[in-house]
Amino acid sequence: MDMGNITRIDTVQQYCDLFGIEALHPLVSVVNCYEVQPIRHSKKLYNIYAVLLKDTDCGTMNYGRSLYDYEKGSVLFVAPGQVMGSDDDGNLHQPAGWALMFHPELLRGTPLARIMSDYSYFSYNANEALHLSEQERKVVIECMENVAEELRHPIDKHSRSLILDTIKLFLDRCIRFYDRQFITRENMNSDLLARFESLLDDYYNSALPVAEGIPTVQYCADRLCLSTNYFSDLVKKETGMSAIKHIQQKVMDIAKERIVDTRKSISQISDEMGFGYPQHFSRWFKKMAGCTPNEYRQDCAN
Repeated sequence: MDMGNITRIDTVQQYCDLFGIEALHPLVSVVNCYEVQPIRHSKKLYNIYAVLLKDTDCGTMNYGRSLYDYEKGSVLFVAPGQVMGSDDDGNLHQPAGWALMFHPELLRGTPLARIMSDYSYFSYNANEALHLSEQERKVVIECMENVAEELRHPIDKHSRSLILDTIKLFLDRCIRFYDRQFITRENMNSDLLARFESLLDDYYNSALPVAEGIPTVQYCADRLCLSTNYFSDLVKKETGMSAIKHIQQKVMDIAKERIVDTRKSISQISDEMGFGYPQHFSRWFKKMAGCTPNEYRQDCAN
């Protein structure tokens, strides 16, 4: 199960083995960390879903290639294929909090499987963790206890659907809590949107469009030190417009300014805006503005 300094977590039982406890269900489990023995730190490659409520300062922890300092009452969402954890310092540490983990196979062929991508926070960076109010923390623990209660019931024909319904309710509530977090960080978000605008201005005042093309959402998120999903969700909630739509609108505004300046041909402007071919630029412009670049230039000249 070890890969050098990284421990693979391929099954729910393997995660439970870290704490020396038995998984009551092969595909889903809840760990109350207050009831387990101290364990050593390790970096883990998760091939299961995990929702981790951390109640204590865990120090600095690696999540992918990023470092993150936990706050009390923080929730992290881990999707299959992600690496998270701390290097083993040789000491035992008493974990505090709760963990819910479930295998992708639990979702196979279910309605929840088809909407898992809607829970975009599973692709957030660790520094974009959900920080809970005391009331929200109680709700999160109650949801985990509800899953645990169902797991203690002997498995029958109702078990899977009841477990999945409870998990879905939990994930839906976390969307609500993230919405609250976006709102309560309004000043921080306004600053980020201003930096987003400045980033796009700087991009189009450089030679990058010619070399790299139109900036992508991922490019902007990377430059703003955010995950693509968190950045997209934040822009949508703050402006009502998707990040890609925001970029397209900015490109259109700049393109219109340059088209009005008749010193450059439409072909030159196309290159400057990051379009590989003038005809691509013309088609895109007409789709966005309802007229071709040349028609727009002529209308402005009249």
